[in-house]
Order: sequence, then C-alpha cells, then structure tokens
Amino acid sequence: MHIPRVGFVSLGCPKALVDSEHILTRLRAEGYEIAPSYEGADLVVVNTCGFIDSAVAESLDAIGEALNENGKVIVTGCLGARQDGNMVRDIHPSVLAVTGPHATTEVMDHIHQHLPKPHDPFTDLVPAGGVKLTPRHYAYLKISEGCNHRCTFCIIPSLRGDLESRPIHDVLKEAEALAKAGVKELLVVSQDTSAYGVDIKYRTGFWQGRPVKTRMTELCEALGKLGIWVRLHYVYPYPHVDEVIPLMAEGKILPYLDIPFQHASQRVLKAMKRPANADNVLQRIRRWREICPELVIRSTFIVGFPGETEEDFAILLDFLREAELDRVGCFTYSAVEGATANALPNPVPEAVKEDRKARFMAVQAEISAKKLAAQIGKTLTVIVDELDEEGAVCRSYADAPEIDGVVFVANSTGLKEGDFIQVQVVDSDDYDLWAERIL
Repeated sequence: MHIPRVGFVSLGCPKALVDSEHILTRLRAEGYEIAPSYEGADLVVVNTCGFIDSAVAESLDAIGEALNENGKVIVTGCLGARQDGNMVRDIHPSVLAVTGPHATTEVMDHIHQHLPKPHDPFTDLVPAGGVKLTPRHYAYLKISEGCNHRCTFCIIPSLRGDLESRPIHDVLKEAEALAKAGVKELLVVSQDTSAYGVDIKYRTGFWQGRPVKTRMTELCEALGKLGIWVRLHYVYPYPHVDEVIPLMAEGKILPYLDIPFQHASQRVLKAMKRPANADNVLQRIRRWREICPELVIRSTFIVGFPGETEEDFAILLDFLREAELDRVGCFTYSAVEGATANALPNPVPEAVKEDRKARFMAVQAEISAKKLAAQIGKTLTVIVDELDEEGAVCRSYADAPEIDGVVFVANSTGLKEGDFIQVQVVDSDDYDLWAERIL
C-alpha cells in the first residue's frame, strides 16, 4: 500500500520553525512520510515568512519552485496572512490552499482533503520530543503567539495577532519531554518573551504537582531545574527582566539576553513607538553586569528609519560604543507593506541606509573583536554542533545557533554532536573563536 509522502519547506524565524515542527509532528503521528525531495512527494507544504520585502520575495520564490517541481502546494505562515492570502494567490493562483501562521489544524485539514491520511494516529510513530527541524541536541520552545506592541515598522500583530500566552503547564510539559528526549539546549522564543502571561493576568498553573505562575521569572526558575542550557530570546527590557539576572548569576539559566533595542535616539524610538530610553538602558546594563559579570547581551538595530538624521545616527553609535554589546545585528529599514512607518516624512535614501549600516557594523566589529580577544587563554564549556574533516564547530553559552559566532576546535576525535567539552581559547577574530580541547 502506498504511504502518502509530504514534502516540506520551512522559512522564516524560529517561531515559524516551531509551527513547522508542530505540523511535521502531526504528519508523522498520522502515518505520513516526510519526503526529502519534490519529486518524491505527493504534495508540498511551504511555511513562509512575510515580514520584510526580502523575506516575501524568498517565500514567493520557494512557492514557485515547489509548484514547478511538484505542482501540488499548500502555503502556510506569515505570508499567507498578507492581504488575507490574496498576495500568494495573485502571484501563484494554482496553490491548493493558503493559511496564516500557527494554523496546524487548518493545514492538516487541507492535507487530508488533497492527500487522505493512511490510517488512525499511532503515537509510537513520533519521537518523544516530536519531529524537529533542528539538530537533536537543541530545540526552540515557543511560549506565546502574537504581540501587543504596535511598533510602526512591524506588521507582526496583523499577521500573528495579539499576545496569546501558552498555558505554563503545557510549556513545561513540552520542555520536560524535550529534555528527556536528549535535547541539551532550549531556546525560549516568542514575539515578546518578557510579556509572557500578561494577557492571562499571570494565571497560576500546575507542574509536577506544584503551582507555577504564567510569568517569565517563574518560567525561567522551572526551566532551570531541567539541568540543560536555557537561552532567552526576544526579551523586551521591562522592569521585571531584572529578576532573571540573579538566576543567570546562579547558573540556573544561561547568562545570555537577546534584547531588540532597535535604536538609541529618543526621537527615533518615539517614532518607532518603542518603549525605551537609552540612558535608562545603559544604567540597567551596568547594573546587570555588576550582578552577573558573565552576562552576554545580543541585540538588533534598524538604521535608515524614516526621519533618522545624521545626529540620530551619531547618538546610536555613541550608545553602541558605551554599551559594548556582545552580539549585534543591524538591518536597514525596509518599507514593509502595511507598516505605519511608511507614511512618516523624510524617508532615508537607500544609499544613505547602506552607508550607515556599514559604519554601524564597523564600530561593532571593533567592539566584538576586542571582547573576543579578551577570551584568549580562558577555559570554556562548549557544545558540539557539527563535525567535519577539519574538526568540530562548537558554541559557548555566549553563542546562539545560526545568529552568533562559533568556536572552532581542531581535535574532534571521539566527539559527537551534542557533546559538552572543555576547551581553552587560543585565537580570535571579529566574531569567532579558535580553541584547543582540554583532554
């Protein structure tokens, strides 16, 4: 009997990746096979990103490729929420169906319609931690959907809706299952991790027979008991973020914070509708580092926002030099369709945007190179991500997968992916480290 096979293309951010994992888990539970190629699939699901123009173009290209190579395509994800799906249908009218993000049930309904499931579900077809698109030793843990902010450059709320926190017992049950399945590192993701539980007034749930508040601090405390690395992403600098710094200092969760500051000029932040003040942020960073000297801070910034002047940009560079953030990404402003910032006066020319981005990254490269050079001679615990003929590609607690630097280790004898090893740093460049194993 032919077993139906589904091809899958997953694009976008870690939140979209988790959506893909949920769909793949359902597919495997229902007896579908996952096809590794277009020609071996009975139909293809494309999980899209619809945030910035380049992501939209990549998603539309992926849909077109799947249609050309296979012909039967179901589209899901953020691009599917743009113009109620009409953006996709206008360009690719032959797709079988279009849904928005976090729509596992809708996607499965469409798959059932066009490719009936082979039999009733059997949970023994599914690994304990579900089907994952990440390596076995790390996984993303999505704690909420949507966002209550209305940043003028962002259309995420129109794509994913307002904040909707997952029940804390569900989150912790999933985290526990992942840890038991061999996951060594959990990356906590959402659109606004600091706001976890706000929408349900920090409702108390129960885990392992004990009450636990649906709140970031209590979540971190519980996750810290699993005995694995826990890394926080997309954290707004609300006052209660101060509460998790001692947990980092005590080694319960990784001393790593991903905070999207976006800018430092108060005038630009106001135009962005971002709740932040650069002076207060600098004070808090200093206080956090006093409590937890090992703390690593990653952030992202936007240059070329409408109305940004050279003075605003100079303020941003001054902030960067004073804050000395460890990991930084920079994007030029993208006029995403539907973003209210597009209506702001004085758009910045593309050439100026690119020049400011280059100058910004040059400053950050100097900061990063200085910080990494200070690691030479130190002993680090690293996790092995990949093995090849040249050695092992690893990460320290300071490095999130795919977005931060890596630690290259020459001697990989006897190692496997997911191992923790001790190394001594021997060299560095602007973003990466080289180290030797301590045997």
